[in-house]
Amino acid sequence: MKLEKVTTVKRRYEDACGTALALEFVGERWALLIIRELLLGPRRFGEIRAGLPGLSANVLTQRLAGLEADGIVVREKLPPPASVQVYALTPWGYEAEPVILAMGRWALRSPQHDPSLPSSRVSLMLALRMLMLPDRAAGWAGRIGFRLGEETYLATVAEGAFGITRGTLAGAEAVFVGEPNDFLPVLFGTMPLAMALAEGRFVVEGDLARAAAFATLFLLPPKIGG
Repeated sequence: MKLEKVTTVKRRYEDACGTALALEFVGERWALLIIRELLLGPRRFGEIRAGLPGLSANVLTQRLAGLEADGIVVREKLPPPASVQVYALTPWGYEAEPVILAMGRWALRSPQHDPSLPSSRVSLMLALRMLMLPDRAAGWAGRIGFRLGEETYLATVAEGAFGITRGTLAGAEAVFVGEPNDFLPVLFGTMPLAMALAEGRFVVEGDLARAAAFATLFLLPPKIGG
C-alpha cells in the first residue's frame, strides 16, 4: 500500500488577495474536506477518518493541527458519559459553509462529476442543502429522517429553508434507511423513488408519499455546455 507523504512546511503565496490567504488556510490536500466533515457538528478523530477513507491517520493529525493553529478548528471534550475528545469548528470555521456549498454546486456542473464515487454521510446531508430547489420547497414543509448505518440525521424543510440535525429522528414522517450512494440517483433527480425501492437500493420507513414528495425537492444543476 502506497503511503501518502506528509508535508510539514506550507508554501506561501505572498499575495495580499483574500483568496490567496484562504488557500493558505485550506489549500492543503484534505483540509477543506475535513472542514466539510465538521460542518454538522463535532467529530471524533475516527469519525473524521471514516468519512474520508483515503486519508491516513498521519495526514489527518497534521491537517487538524494546522487548522487548529489557524483558528478554524478547536479540540473539545464531550461531557459524561462520553468523555471523549472531539474536533469542532470555531464560529469563524463555520462561516466557511456557504463557500464550501457554493464550490460544490459549481463543480457539480462539470461533466467530470462521477456520482459513483464514495460519498460520506455528512456530504450527503450537505448535498441536500446544496441542491434543494427553493421554488419547489417554498410550498412544502416536513421532517424526513435518514438512518445511515449507525448514524441518524433529521432534515427539516419549512418556509423554503432546509435544516439538518444529527443524532435524532424525532418527529420524522418518513425515514430513508441505507448508505449515501444508495440515495444519490433519487436525490439527484435522475431516478424516481419507486424505481429505486423496486430495485432494493434502500428502504423507506413511515409515510412513503411524504418521502416521495421530499425527493422531488432536489435536482443536480445543469452541466456546462448542456
